[in-house]
Amino acid sequence: MANRCRWFRGNALLGVGGDACRDGRLGGSLLSIQFINKNEILAMQLAITNPKKNICWPGLVVVSLLTVPRSGLALEFIMGKQGEPTLTLGGVVAGIYQYQFLDRDDGGRDEGGGAFAFQPEVSLQPTVRDELFVKFGFAADNGLNDKTPFTVGAWGGDLEDDVKNIGGRDRDYLLTAWYKHTFKFSENHQLGLTGGLIDATDYLDENAYSNDEYTQFMNPALVNGPNVFLPSYDIGGALEWQSGAVGVKGVVMNIGENDNGNSFWYYGLQLGYRLATSFGEGNYRIILSGASDDFLNPEGTNTESRGALLLSFDQEFGDILGAFVRFGWQDNKAAIDYEAIYSGGLDISGRLWRRAQDNIGIAYGYLQSGNAGIDRTQVFEAYVRFLFNDYFAVTADLQYQDEQLEGGGGPKGVIPGIRLTAEF
Repeated sequence: MANRCRWFRGNALLGVGGDACRDGRLGGSLLSIQFINKNEILAMQLAITNPKKNICWPGLVVVSLLTVPRSGLALEFIMGKQGEPTLTLGGVVAGIYQYQFLDRDDGGRDEGGGAFAFQPEVSLQPTVRDELFVKFGFAADNGLNDKTPFTVGAWGGDLEDDVKNIGGRDRDYLLTAWYKHTFKFSENHQLGLTGGLIDATDYLDENAYSNDEYTQFMNPALVNGPNVFLPSYDIGGALEWQSGAVGVKGVVMNIGENDNGNSFWYYGLQLGYRLATSFGEGNYRIILSGASDDFLNPEGTNTESRGALLLSFDQEFGDILGAFVRFGWQDNKAAIDYEAIYSGGLDISGRLWRRAQDNIGIAYGYLQSGNAGIDRTQVFEAYVRFLFNDYFAVTADLQYQDEQLEGGGGPKGVIPGIRLTAEF
């Protein structure tokens, strides 16, 4: 989100089996519904039989309602025969409104802004080890991001300017389009290779509590480490290797244009470890990022490369509480806004008030000066997210930013907001 975050979060349930196809004696069609209540997953299977030929076509194989821990609900439609190609349709729709109240007026004023984003996606799996995936992005307006005096915007969603001329390649609305093949060596050992238009945040820094601007924190500084410059929506390839609790991911991308108008190469590598403890699961990641020497230095006289290191951890503490931290540093040869970031926060599950899919998020981020005239930025955000029903959620959000410039002064203010999200 940044995602940018991926649509599949938590547990995914595919290809639920059943006995609906075994009885060809019934006339017309046979409806088989199975409810599986495990790890808060609810599944329904629909199968259609042809009694004359005593065979079954599960034309709508699965309509599954996934209860995603801490992230709401997702509705997944899968069409195709069991064991044969399947087509999955999904996506997210979000509308937000935010208003900034500034304590010091340094190039900004008290005002509000809204935005709308729609991201449909299609997945085709010709086999269980192959996948073709396409995601589009449509948006109206840019919210507060083109009005606020803060260096870090108020929402990290893909807005109207973000989905046009993507990467400087004259491409609009098509965000990702890739093919993936998975080599499975054993139950807990596999290798995935992906190529096409990809998003680095789909593979790197996928923090459980701080990775999705559509369902979690809205401020970009609390979605991914902004100083690690994870690029999105351009040509590249990704490698995902998993063996038990250890995972390695690598990303290579060619970006059409940076802020200086130069094309550049991006390289990212992540080493991750999944830790299972008596009080919950934790994920611990070390991420290295680099880019070719196509970024202007602070004086604007030469181009330099970029390099960064990020530590991204998330840990469950029982059924109610979760926590995350991010510590990141980058070199300052090129012109950069921030050299380091230190952030962390808590996730409080709605199980505390008997609504397991609601949650509260609280986080703080400290962004340390780079070489662009910013001394430091502090970001605080708290939100509470409620589910209306199986698809819709509302989030009440409150942000506070305090940006200090090297020469003194700088904007400071409060940004309340509301976000409506539908996942399908």
